Amino acid sequence: MAPEVSENVDIAIVGGGLVGSSLACALERSGLSVALIEAAETPEAPSGFDQRKLALAQRSIDALGRLGVLPLLQAPPTPIRRIHVSRAGDFGRALLDAAEFGHPAFGAVVLAQDLGLALAKRVQSLKRTRRFCPARVTACRFDTDGAHLSLDLPDGARILSARLVVAADGTDSFIRHAAGIATRSHDYGQTLFVCSLRAEKANDGTAYERFSGQGPVALLPMAEGAYGAICGVASADAPGIAALEDADYAAYFQNRFGWRVGKIQATGKRTFYPLKQVLAERLHAPHAVLMGNAAQTIHPIGAQGFNLGFRDALSLAGLVLNDGLNPGTAEAYAASRQEDRARTLAFSDGLARLTANPGLPMHLLRSLALGALGAAPDMAAGLVSGAMGYRGATRFEEAL
Repeated sequence: MAPEVSENVDIAIVGGGLVGSSLACALERSGLSVALIEAAETPEAPSGFDQRKLALAQRSIDALGRLGVLPLLQAPPTPIRRIHVSRAGDFGRALLDAAEFGHPAFGAVVLAQDLGLALAKRVQSLKRTRRFCPARVTACRFDTDGAHLSLDLPDGARILSARLVVAADGTDSFIRHAAGIATRSHDYGQTLFVCSLRAEKANDGTAYERFSGQGPVALLPMAEGAYGAICGVASADAPGIAALEDADYAAYFQNRFGWRVGKIQATGKRTFYPLKQVLAERLHAPHAVLMGNAAQTIHPIGAQGFNLGFRDALSLAGLVLNDGLNPGTAEAYAASRQEDRARTLAFSDGLARLTANPGLPMHLLRSLALGALGAAPDMAAGLVSGAMGYRGATRFEEAL
């Protein structure tokens, strides 16, 4: 016998990670019933709640404050007051100081795990959201009324019906596949290593991004003078780098990054993952929308990934808060994300390819560009605006 419909909701969010949980928080004032479906074994450990360091644009920080999430962080975000950009083998460098543009900071850095736990606490306090966790979606069927999700729960199978289903379930999105939305992908041939480290010079609020033909290297300011370290390596070299002892990895990172913060003294536990771009060919289907990594998994260069996914969530919430949930919501959401998504993808992918190009023409062009940015702050105004997240306006702020 088929399982009975256990609940009808207005919006079902599949994926309780950073973007999905953010959307649930943003929908709290909508008056709609919301289901947040997460496959993790415990509510405290959804996918994405790991040791990655997230550089949050100032706009993201402001929005998290409005959502009541910032006070729930275990440690306050570490401000990014300056951004230092260089490339190995190129002349020039760019040093952008937020104070020169009239801002105290460009954004701030948090641990993905810390942000995830803060979001989980906030979700628990929501009145209109019911969280199914652990819950695995085994089937998704669409008809003229909406989406019908088959859920595998610890106490048995159920069906959840929703007027709109949101795919926030990551790069290998089950809902995206069920909605018949194809993807295109690109393998950058790199693996990204992430860890914390301490150096001779404690951080002073400067974020460093250094490019090379081997991949990007970055240091992000963290609490108590520490740094979040990011290092891209050729995928063929990744097994050897993963096998290095901590002291040897510190020496390797030092060689790649240089001595701008003095000697690298200690590194923490390393995690690593391959760098691939996976883009959905469209962001909506009848009664379904995509956001976050389900919509676009992009190169982490320039720290655009979560900020873009977060703006996805704010955009949908803004539409619902202003116009309600209606048959045109999915299409309106896709249209609202078109410009921001296109510009961000062009920036992220273009920067990754441009900075990796070893040719002499690109070497000269990058050197001139870095020198110009460093010498003429007015030329950097657009870059600063994008770094702070002020790209692709959403209607969420208008509704508050």
